[in-house]
Amino acid sequence: FILGAEAAAAFDELTRSGKDDLLVRQIKLAWPNKFRQSHLIPAVDYINANRVRFQLIQEMHAIMQNVDVYISPSFGKNLLLTNLTGHPCVVVPNGFTEKGTPVSISFTGRLFGEAALLAVAKHYQDATQFHLQHPQL
Repeated sequence: FILGAEAAAAFDELTRSGKDDLLVRQIKLAWPNKFRQSHLIPAVDYINANRVRFQLIQEMHAIMQNVDVYISPSFGKNLLLTNLTGHPCVVVPNGFTEKGTPVSISFTGRLFGEAALLAVAKHYQDATQFHLQHPQL
């Protein structure tokens, strides 16, 4: 719920003004409802969650000391992890499915290792040229 609370803080003016009702997607798990729900998070729970987050950052940092770049699919829990820990992540095109849907790949680096991470992603793009391809409409 930490990321939801942070998103709610970023869009607090929108929520308090009632303009979040103008956002198109209003289903249960849509962002407008997450923004509203986050106003009800107890401070103690938020602080305790951030203590766990700090431990997660430290553990991820220790693991990444032995890894130059972590390559993974661009979905789900990998992106959640980097959002929580602050590790830099760059997502680049990685071709298409058999049905022509574009897919991507994620490169995750060490804390404050953006330059090296971007260099690896650039080399990947130069080698594959996926970033120059477009799906047929």
